[in-house]
Amino acid sequence: MIPCIITCAITGAEVTKSQNPAVPYTPDEMALEAYNAVEAGASIIHLHARYDDGSPTQDKERFLEIIKAIKLKCKDVIIQVSTGGALGMTRLERSSPLSLDVEMATLDCGTVNFGGDDYFINTENDIIYFANIMNQKNIQYELECFDKGHVDMALRLFKKGYIKAPLHFSFVLGVVGGMAAELRDFMFLKESIPESATFSVAGIGKYEFPLAEFSIMNGGHVRVGFEDNLYLEKGVLAKSNKELVKKAKELVIKHNRTVASISETRNILGLE
Repeated sequence: MIPCIITCAITGAEVTKSQNPAVPYTPDEMALEAYNAVEAGASIIHLHARYDDGSPTQDKERFLEIIKAIKLKCKDVIIQVSTGGALGMTRLERSSPLSLDVEMATLDCGTVNFGGDDYFINTENDIIYFANIMNQKNIQYELECFDKGHVDMALRLFKKGYIKAPLHFSFVLGVVGGMAAELRDFMFLKESIPESATFSVAGIGKYEFPLAEFSIMNGGHVRVGFEDNLYLEKGVLAKSNKELVKKAKELVIKHNRTVASISETRNILGLE
């Protein structure tokens, strides 16, 4: 099998230091978390921006500050900026970091409930809007899918020419209101994408490592990190993103695969 890409989502938009004191907010904290994650085996840093008080932002200047801090410590790492932002942000707000010189960004492919009264809106026109910007700037998208209908939407827009090859999917499973995170759910999504496409899996909370193992065993890639899960195991808070990456790496080795280097990741995803 091809080497396994490990993406680390170091902070997200919603998790806080009150939940885990190791969650990074400042550029220096994020740079250190990113560096240690890369040293442990991550080749992509999935990036949300936070202000020093922890509040989420899509301000491009804050993104730039964080990216510069990360690149000082690990200049070759692939930065994948989030266009998801935080709940309630407008399309214009969410697209702000796409004006920066980045290699990758997320492209959310459908609306999903997030439990309670929370919902994450991605209309068809939203998706086309983000895809058009990424196409113009030659930014590789990661097609984030929380449900089977999101995969179908991505493929429909691919056929219409709004979304371009190469196709790289991220199955985000276990979100309250989204698709469940059992093996059957993962396999359903995997079997719904073209054979030429690549895919990664992000399991939320307790599903992070079981889903990572399913993906590794089936030739896919994995995402771990504080955005998705704050625990190393039940009842044990992770002390850093590095610990989560190391655990993912152990699963890769267990199943006789190698961890993709940064250069191998660029080759696999067609970034070179």
